[in-house]
Amino acid sequence: MFVLALCNAAAVATEVALHEDIPWAQPEGVPLTLDIHVPSTGRDSYPVVVVYHGGGWLVNDHSIMDAAARYLATEGDFVVANMNYRLLVDNDNRTRMNEIVEDVFGGLLWVKEHIADYGGDPRRVAVTGDSAGGHLAAMVLTAGRNLASAGFDAEKPGFNPSYLPTGKTAEQVAAEDGLAVQAAVLSYGAFDLHATALGGFETEQNGFWQWAGAEPRGIFGTGFNPQDNPELYKAVSPLHRVPSAEDYQLPAVFAHVGSEDTTTPPKAVKAFVDTLRDAGQPVEYRVYEGKNHAFLDTGCNEFLGNCFDEDAPDTLDDMIAFFDRQLR
Repeated sequence: MFVLALCNAAAVATEVALHEDIPWAQPEGVPLTLDIHVPSTGRDSYPVVVVYHGGGWLVNDHSIMDAAARYLATEGDFVVANMNYRLLVDNDNRTRMNEIVEDVFGGLLWVKEHIADYGGDPRRVAVTGDSAGGHLAAMVLTAGRNLASAGFDAEKPGFNPSYLPTGKTAEQVAAEDGLAVQAAVLSYGAFDLHATALGGFETEQNGFWQWAGAEPRGIFGTGFNPQDNPELYKAVSPLHRVPSAEDYQLPAVFAHVGSEDTTTPPKAVKAFVDTLRDAGQPVEYRVYEGKNHAFLDTGCNEFLGNCFDEDAPDTLDDMIAFFDRQLR
């Protein structure tokens, strides 16, 4: 554990205890960890923000969100859980997209069961993520009740979380709505993996495979493709999973994107926002002028022209204000 002393906007040092590399599961032999940032401002308990990183489901780990996680803890006074999950290239490039979703669900269940040990309030939990992480946070909202111990297949594409609370089955967690959260911020997320796959994600057209050092392949393995198995791809696509508010009320959502983003462009994000609104679900939407993709990532990205210190703080301040309205 390390203690970080960072300055907030009021120039008052806020100490944050950083608990690093906490193991929470090892699905298929892949060790999964998280970091937890805990403010030291004297509260009995703190609202919790769970963070999922981006990287096209193929690259990066939770460290790419270190700066954002620290900012939310120091400026927002939240306990922040910065999560790892399996990538498609893990297990010799055999991880399936549904297994990534199952890791995200399992990690959230671990946080809810253990976060009180770190001063977090499991009754006040929000999720957030950027790009692929935005997709995964949205899956918590739209598929978190579609759980099945039998797992994910073409007949019944349900999810079996990589971690389950002691003594509970996936079905029991679903019946209790155990993955429910109180708010979500979706940062330039990818919300339609069916369309993404049809557009060449599983081929060399998608440069993330080369960056990951892996051969392109189907996200569900050999024998599956979006043309013949659309139900599988739509099962991991939040755009196709939004419930009517009459059937199930989602928590408040804040979705945002940069005006210069060509990876998850405003048009695509707005399509998901419109789907939420048409279903009667609560959502706020903002386009940040002049910003490109991945501007919440730690450090600078010369290719995209982003630097965290210049591009992230105003958006993170908006996120903090949104979380405060929902969690305080």
